[in-house]
This record gives sequence, structure tokens and C-alpha cells, in this order.
Amino acid sequence: KENGYTNEAFQMENVYLEQRGMTDEKPGKEDIDAQEENTAVARAEWGGGLEFLMACIAASVGLGNVWRFPFTAYENGGGAFLIPYLVVLLFVGKPFYYLEGLLGQFTNKSCVKTWAMAPAMKGLGYGQAIAAFCVVTCYSALMGLTLYYLVVSFQAELPWSYCREEWQDQCFDTLSKYDNTNKSRNDNTITLYSSAELYFRKIVLNEYDSIEDGIGTPSWQLTVCLFVSWTTVFGVLCRGVKSTGKAAYFLAIFPYIVMICLLIRAVTLEGAGNGILFFITPDWDRLWDPTVWYAAITQCFFSLSVCFGPILTYSSYNNFRHGVSRDVMIVTTLDTFTSLMAGCTIFGILGNLAHEKGTTDVSKVVRGGTGLAFISYPEALSQFEVVPQLFAVLFFVMMFVLGVGSAVALSSAVFTILCDHFPNVTHWKIVLVVSIFGFVVSLVYVTPGGQWLITLVDYYGGTFVAIIVGVFEIITIFWIYGLTNFLNDVEFMLGGKPSFYWRLCWAVITPILMIVILVCTIATYESPTYDGMPFPAYA
Repeated sequence: KENGYTNEAFQMENVYLEQRGMTDEKPGKEDIDAQEENTAVARAEWGGGLEFLMACIAASVGLGNVWRFPFTAYENGGGAFLIPYLVVLLFVGKPFYYLEGLLGQFTNKSCVKTWAMAPAMKGLGYGQAIAAFCVVTCYSALMGLTLYYLVVSFQAELPWSYCREEWQDQCFDTLSKYDNTNKSRNDNTITLYSSAELYFRKIVLNEYDSIEDGIGTPSWQLTVCLFVSWTTVFGVLCRGVKSTGKAAYFLAIFPYIVMICLLIRAVTLEGAGNGILFFITPDWDRLWDPTVWYAAITQCFFSLSVCFGPILTYSSYNNFRHGVSRDVMIVTTLDTFTSLMAGCTIFGILGNLAHEKGTTDVSKVVRGGTGLAFISYPEALSQFEVVPQLFAVLFFVMMFVLGVGSAVALSSAVFTILCDHFPNVTHWKIVLVVSIFGFVVSLVYVTPGGQWLITLVDYYGGTFVAIIVGVFEIITIFWIYGLTNFLNDVEFMLGGKPSFYWRLCWAVITPILMIVILVCTIATYESPTYDGMPFPAYA
């Protein structure tokens, strides 16, 4: 390596601290080289600091910003949600991101071997891997849906914009503005659905009326799309940090090009202002609801990918002396900006949809969960008078690229653990095993009952686990391993200790805030629902 460090951090720590304590100087290059010969195995590095930054942007700016944030904000107080979100970002998100960046860079290991500092807590690394795997299998299913919609968007007429013959008794065309909507209001015996919703539920998902009917068998079309998604992930990861670093430039930059184009189009539509106001108008009473703060912390973790392992994994490929604080500030700030931009874009276009439907109530055209990306937004795109197919293609290409960036990062956290445990196995073989296993598990999400499972796994297997892991992670580092020890390690690595803000957050504010939110959430717990329907008791 260029500076002579390969950093078997916790194995060499006693030597490092002893040398620093004796002389108040950093060990010389010759001392570290001698340690390398005995303890270290060369580890790949990013091609440069910019590759790491782009990889972090691709990991953090993903589906969570475009698919999850807009509806989460709307559902939890609109503009008022930004207050708990920014508070959580400032006192939990940023400190956690910086912590995992420092930890990965210092240990130079996966999110399991990192916990050599406290061997009894090694299970935290496996907890991160489990949460990452749960989320990436869900994401890959969403990528499969995105590919399906991308392919059908090339048709002369968008297939979700009109009613099919078999739906005539319960459907109104997405393209119709007033007549069918009035019909649904006047007929109290029949519930009418938009053609976009029926297309998603009956054609794409072939969804059952209830999960009690079972999950069914995977759709062959979605299975093909799922296979392509995992093949793409494998292609990006197969050569390790070399291929990931090069792909990161495209994965990080391309979505912004498309998002800016969509934002420009959105703000020029009639009714867009009403939609954006609907998105940012605050409901101040919701600030006292603990579920809003729980939503803020889960959204923050999802957006930044902290407590899932990717940041720790990516930073483990950094040069030992890399100044990670700059990257942390850039990524966390850009992530928040992207979430707000995506929210304005989505709700601007939904405002136009409400305008076309003859209403000012945007809530009537908003769907939650996957419905926002695959019902509400496609329905809004079909209203465009000029080449709606072009904007549909751009949107779903952007969604797929965002999904790839997130899936690659989450998968990296899993396969790096295996690489550290099986150093003699060829890298691409481990990636292949992870990809095949991920594909097989993801098949349950492309069944008729798959959306029920995505909702369930997203709540329990992803967000809930990540918060619990996060609480124990910060307690382990700063209350068991010790804040002083960690600060000494950082000083040795970077030549100076973190500022008072970081130390105060790590030692006091972050753990207390997380514990309080977690306890309040458990105390006010409500079972998750899918599309307003409760899960069976056994779920």
C-alpha cells in the first residue's frame, strides 16, 4: 500500500497505543511494515477517495429517498415531519454515519470481525447482515417490478391507462377526468378503482383478496425481472471493490440527471403547486406522536444505510489515513436534499393528477407503500399529453438504477463477511453464492401475496432490527469498549480527535435519543397493516 498500512486494527492496537504512549509520536513506517509481515493480509482499496464518495452516495441515495420518504413524510405530519427528521439526522444519522465510517476504516474488516473489540457483541455484526439481507431481498423484488414497468412502458399506449373488458364493472380509466369519478361517487354499491391500480394488482401481481388465501406461486414475468436484477448486482460486485468503484460513478450521478428532468417537468404542470404545498404543509400536532419520531429514525437509517453494514463495509476499503469526515458531511447533506427534491417531484406530479381529476384534495390520488411508485405515479404519468412513455421510461430507469446502488451496497455487507471468513475462496464465487441465495429467497416477494410479505419484512426484519442493532452498537463502542479508547484510535488514525459535537452525540445524545424513541415506540406499538388490512395473528 502507498502509505505502508494495511491495518489489522484491533490485533495491532496494543502495539500502536504502547508506542504512542512512550513517545507521543505515531509509529514509524518501518514499525508498521514489520507488523504487516506478521499479521496482515493485503486488502483491496478504492481507486481513490472519489470512488468511496460516489459509492456512499449510490448506497445512501436510493429507493428509500424516492419511494419511501415522500409518503412517510406525508403520512407523519407533512412539513412537520421535517423537524423530527432533521433532529434525528443531526443527532443520530450524521453521528452514526461518521462512526461507521471511522470504525470500518480503522478495523479494515467486515461488520462481524469489526467487533473484535468486544467479542461477546460479535452478534451485532450478524444482526446487521440479517437486516441488510432482509432489506436487499425486498429491494430486489421492487427492482423486478421496476423492470417490468420499464419494459411495458415502451408500448404505444401505456397498459395501465385504460380499463380492460374484464374490469368494466369495477374500473374507471386513468385517462378519464370526471365522468367515471362521478360514477363512483353516485353508485354506493360498487367500489370503482383506477385502471392503474387494477393493472398493478390484477395483471402485475395477480394479487389475492386476502393473505389467508396463501401467497401463491411466483409470477414467471416477475421472476425473469428478478433474475435480471440479481444478475446486475452480481455483475457490479463480481470483481469486488474494483468493479464497484467504477460502477459507482454511474450509479451515483445518473439518477440526479433524471430526477432534475422530472422535477423541471413537475413544477411546470398545472396543479403542481397545490401538490407540493400538500407535501410540505405541517400538521404540528403530530410532533408529539412517538410513531412520528420512530418513522423519522427508521427513514433516516433507510436513507443513509446506517446500521445495515454498507457504510462500515465500504469504509473498510479506504486508505487508513483517509479523511472520512468530509465524505460524511457531503453524503448526509446530499441525501436530505435528494429526499426533499424527490418529495417535491412526486407530489408536484400527483398535484397535477388531482387537478386532472377535478379535485384539490391530493390525498385522494396518493397510495402508500409500493402503491406510490407503481399506482399513483404511473397513473399521473399517463396524464401527460406529450410522450408519457418517455417520462415513464425515465422514471423507471431511474428507479432501477437507484435500486442497483442500494442492493449492491447491502449485498456487499453480506458477502464481505463471507470473504473474511473464507479468504481462500475466489471472490466472484462468494458473490455468486450470495446472489443465487438472494434470488431464491426473493422469489417469495414476486408471488400474489408478496406485497404482504414485503410490508412485514420491511417492518420487523429491516427497520425494527436496525434500530435495536444501532442501540447496542453505540452502547458497545462508547460504553463498553470506551469512548476514550475509541477517540485514541481515531487520533492515531487521523492525527486528531473528533470535535466536541461528535463526542457529545456519541457519548450522550445519540444513545439516549435512540433508547427513548425505541421505548416509546414499543409502548405505543400497533401491528402493521397492508393496504389498510391487518395481518393474521400468526404473522
